[in-house]
Amino acid sequence: MDFRTDILGEPYQAVDLPLTPDDEGEVTATLVRRRAHPNGAAEGTRRAVLYVHGYTDYFFQTHLADFYVDRGFDFYALDLRKYGRSLRPHHSPNFVRDLDAYAEELDEAVRVIRDVDGHDTLLVNGHSTGGLVSALYADRRAGRGTIDGLFLNSPFLSMPAPYAVRTFGAPLLDVLGRFAGTRKLPTPLNPHYVHSLHREFRGSWDFDLKLKPAEGFPLFAGWLAAIQQGQRRVRRGLRIDCPVLVMASTASTVTLKWDDALHHTDGVLRADDIAALAPRLGRHVVTVRIHGGVHDLVLSGPEAREQLFAELDRWLTAYL
Repeated sequence: MDFRTDILGEPYQAVDLPLTPDDEGEVTATLVRRRAHPNGAAEGTRRAVLYVHGYTDYFFQTHLADFYVDRGFDFYALDLRKYGRSLRPHHSPNFVRDLDAYAEELDEAVRVIRDVDGHDTLLVNGHSTGGLVSALYADRRAGRGTIDGLFLNSPFLSMPAPYAVRTFGAPLLDVLGRFAGTRKLPTPLNPHYVHSLHREFRGSWDFDLKLKPAEGFPLFAGWLAAIQQGQRRVRRGLRIDCPVLVMASTASTVTLKWDDALHHTDGVLRADDIAALAPRLGRHVVTVRIHGGVHDLVLSGPEAREQLFAELDRWLTAYL
């Protein structure tokens, strides 16, 4: 594989994963790698983790990689098609018509991790939309030994909208998704969530605001319809056959204005909905609520992060 130095600099490396072209033309995904041992898996670890980001997002959380590397995991992150490192000028950002399309880059990432780099234990760590995508992929690949464990950080299992809106608006969204997939919808993304994170606003983290803009990217009807279809599959029940850890905050904040609660609650999804739906993922699911956690739990304040990593460490010790 022709890995190059990643935008994060050494020891992070990246490689493009060519994918099947779609109606917008050339499509690629990007696999980022950080070795726990400089000379590769053969020198020590046979364990790896694959991180899958959320909506309007990309991998930049290097302290998460630190956690895994310190525990002997080679760390990989996948920037999905039309996201982050994989976004090209001719792409509709973040757009896909069917979440199962992501199986192509996930399969290729797994092939690199297992067959090329020689790992025999694989944990998949998905956040938000990446959590939904990872859960659906784990369900589709159940029985094949593809994934040994699944950690979902605030997975996008349910729309953060009133029940009536989700129920009566669903058929219209399905029609729009089928016949007008690239129609732009009013975005529900709250810019104050990113403001609560980035050090240029009210936060303490640094990331590329071109790849993760506060105002988000256009929201396409086809993408939202694909999310809705994936969430219906979750509500019907999945059959993930590996151990699953689901984490969510203990509280959510719904606001279009700045609120200090965004520093210690989920300002994007309804955390209670995540916890309620978690048991439908499979037969072996552990759910943990993180007090003071924000939507991306690994970007929470120090005390919440400490709880998150302690719980994750305990679960990894027990199951992987």
